[in-house]
Amino acid sequence: MAAKPPTRKPQPSKKKAGVLSVAVMALIVPGLFATVALPAYAFDPAGGDAQFGTSAVDGLKKTDAQSMTVDEAATATTVTRESYTATTQEELDAQKAAAEAAAAAEEAEKQRQANAASFSSFSGPTASDLLAAPPYPSYSLEQLYNVALSYQGVPYVYGGATPAGFDCSGFTQYVFAQFGIGMAHSSNAQGAMGTRISEADAVPGDLVVMPGHIGFYAGNGNILHAPYEGTVVRIQPIWTSDYYIVRIGI
Repeated sequence: MAAKPPTRKPQPSKKKAGVLSVAVMALIVPGLFATVALPAYAFDPAGGDAQFGTSAVDGLKKTDAQSMTVDEAATATTVTRESYTATTQEELDAQKAAAEAAAAAEEAEKQRQANAASFSSFSGPTASDLLAAPPYPSYSLEQLYNVALSYQGVPYVYGGATPAGFDCSGFTQYVFAQFGIGMAHSSNAQGAMGTRISEADAVPGDLVVMPGHIGFYAGNGNILHAPYEGTVVRIQPIWTSDYYIVRIGI
């Protein structure tokens, strides 16, 4: 008896196979996505995980009312803005002028002391001797004043009319005699000489005349004179308004 040939199972058609493949993929792919996404949803965000809990800082930020306790020992500190000042040119000029004036005053004081020592033993010409042979034949207020300045430091001596000691009118008399101009030894008589001028027009070398006193105008409201007993020939501010200016030689 002849053997039967093997029975062959019927093969599905290609169309049925394609449908089957799509169905399988439809079941597998969503499963894969669910598996991949699983770690992101494997915890409960509202749970007690510390990583996702509310921090202390976040809590303060979300709280409307906040309070802070300050230790009683704490002290308030005042913050101030640093300030800087600059010296102006006017201030620098004033400082320079003051320094120069101080230096000039110191030098003048040294000269006065030297003059006082040398004049105390003076034995030179008198005003009458000078009138007979004036050492300065030409006259100018500037030169007159410079000569007068050279006698700073001569002591005041009542009735004195030489560099051994001057009173006020003896001083002016002695200086003018060196320019060939004779004067009485009297402040009133000297004040009556020359021409009165305004204080605004006064220059060093003019005469400052007061009741019972006289001296040379020294500029800037000052007088060069022999003041009184116990003092020396010096420059100082005019201390009264009761005076007038006389210019000799015009």
